[in-house]
Amino acid sequence: MKPAIEQKIKSLREQTRKHDLLYYVQNKPEISDKQYDELFSQLKKLETEHPELITPDSPTQRVSEQPIEGFKQVTHAIPMLSIDNTYSAEELRAFDKKVAKILETKNYSYVVELKIDGLAMSLRYEKGLLVLGATRGDGEKGDDVTHNIKTIRAIPLSLDGNVPDVLEVRGEVYMPKKAFAKLNEEEEKQGESLFANPRNAAAGSLRQLDARITAKRNLSFFAYAMGKTSRKIAKTHCESLEKLKEYGLPVNSNITKAKDIEQVIEICNKWEKKRFELDYQIDGLVIKIDQLDHYEILGTTGRAPRWCMSYKFAAEQAKTKVLSIDVQVGKTGILTPVANFEPVLLAGTTVKRASLHNFDEIDRLDVRVGDTVIIEKAGEIIPQVVEVKKEFRKTGAKSFSPPAKCPQCGAKVEKDEDGVYIRCISSNCPAQFKEKLRYFAGRDQMDIENLGPAIIDQLVDKKIVGDFADLYSLDVKTLAELERMAEKSAQNVVDGIEKSRTQTLDRLIAALGIRHIGIQNAEILAQHFGSIDEIRKATAEELSHIDQIGPVLAKSIYEYFRDSNNLKIVDKLIAAGLNPQYTKSQQSDKLAGKTFVVTGTLANFSRSQIEQTIKENGGKLSSSVSKKTAYVLAGAEPGSKLDKAQQLGVKIINEEQFMKLIGK
Repeated sequence: MKPAIEQKIKSLREQTRKHDLLYYVQNKPEISDKQYDELFSQLKKLETEHPELITPDSPTQRVSEQPIEGFKQVTHAIPMLSIDNTYSAEELRAFDKKVAKILETKNYSYVVELKIDGLAMSLRYEKGLLVLGATRGDGEKGDDVTHNIKTIRAIPLSLDGNVPDVLEVRGEVYMPKKAFAKLNEEEEKQGESLFANPRNAAAGSLRQLDARITAKRNLSFFAYAMGKTSRKIAKTHCESLEKLKEYGLPVNSNITKAKDIEQVIEICNKWEKKRFELDYQIDGLVIKIDQLDHYEILGTTGRAPRWCMSYKFAAEQAKTKVLSIDVQVGKTGILTPVANFEPVLLAGTTVKRASLHNFDEIDRLDVRVGDTVIIEKAGEIIPQVVEVKKEFRKTGAKSFSPPAKCPQCGAKVEKDEDGVYIRCISSNCPAQFKEKLRYFAGRDQMDIENLGPAIIDQLVDKKIVGDFADLYSLDVKTLAELERMAEKSAQNVVDGIEKSRTQTLDRLIAALGIRHIGIQNAEILAQHFGSIDEIRKATAEELSHIDQIGPVLAKSIYEYFRDSNNLKIVDKLIAAGLNPQYTKSQQSDKLAGKTFVVTGTLANFSRSQIEQTIKENGGKLSSSVSKKTAYVLAGAEPGSKLDKAQQLGVKIINEEQFMKLIGK
């Protein structure tokens, strides 16, 4: 039996690696996400049952379950040098003249590559296995970020083909534009400050001590050169890139050979506008001599090689005037200055406002109301002020001072310790409360349908709702009196609120808006303590000893439950009937030993709710259908899992039949 299992695991690993390569490297997926998930789940299940068969290069070993304590420094076998920059065709021609002079010949050609705006990375493979991922650092030494690098699916954990025993690969870790937009959307929901551009987001993601956070950031990678190798594998740079592709590494497809510098300049001009079509950020092009034997002759200047040059694009900019500066208050009390402009067209969109990020940034720029400013789009996505044209400043223009009090509630504000953010520290701030209420009602928290921002604003402004618990005393008559509300829409809101009473403990904990505590940490707390009452009794030391919580989160939780206003709200929620429990003694065993697969859209459960219900009744969940599956729970528009269940003769049930199984 063991050889058969080993062969099955080997086959699943090979299939998973193949589809990782097709999807993340070649951009030619052959199977759906669902089919991929099924393959991965089968592999994980078999490895869980046979841990002795797990290997370091298995696709299941990408994400470490334990945070590391800090980053170790490693010395690069070959230094990672900087690249000299230029912004003009004339400087490129001057670079070419220097190359020709040193080589004493014009018998060379160029390779032009996109300059990905990310973080330089060195990967070391030994006998085909990834053993190290290190940042550039100061060029001589960098940080060991192997635990985070392994979470990037574009980076293979093992290479194919006749790979040198030692192969160092140099490349760029970057964040695609869609992933960047999604990350900032999540940061905004959590009331956190936004990342300025994809490069900062990528760098911040690789600096995480917990690889599980990095894994959620959807980073990617392009290889662009070799470092140290145990044997020579190519004569030209283009040949080396082809070899890296053969080994299974992702190499950017937009690489062009150029016979001379004039052709290089033509390519640079073409990409000046075409760059906006890409789904990742570039800030220029890198021009390299193709013949590798010329590298030693050309040498380096000490900080940069003489055999390559970076041609950087000038960012698209626009000139406008600052009409006013507002101060917004977020869910966690952060005060963010926002500049309002005379509308101006920039990179295809009309820009009317931009975040000034924090008050230190206002001081650095010395931006004032009435100033003429230059704005550009950071990462071609988020507009930002990059320069103040002080020569146009009117006499008497006043500096913008940080508010001493919250602009919304008048309460005291404080600057973060060792930070740059100023916060309103009042727990009664209406601006904070509106954001908290939106978060409380959000899809991943209490999931209160039909309770939108416009309704929340009115409920708070009219002092109808003063805390979370007040939502549960709302009636149709009160809601119907709000602007643009009728009895039917009011009833829909009440129904959504009533439905939320059945949410699980982890969702309620997450909804409270405790700083740093999202749904994942809320699940850990729910499972560990079983009730809100037990959490509020816990000491900071008890909390810090919980796996994956740690001292920072422990302090945040402890302090939340020591605030009299917070405790008052929690008591009101409990009195309103929201006191879910999570204790093993109360879980039924009605589904014990039964494995469920859920497919399609359910009418009465969200996906997380149905999964929680199955677990609470002793059942197990699987993402793929097999002969061991007891039931396939099918909703509207089921996928291929329904077909598989029919083929295997697995019992298919609907929601009504499921409810009967658990006695409801």
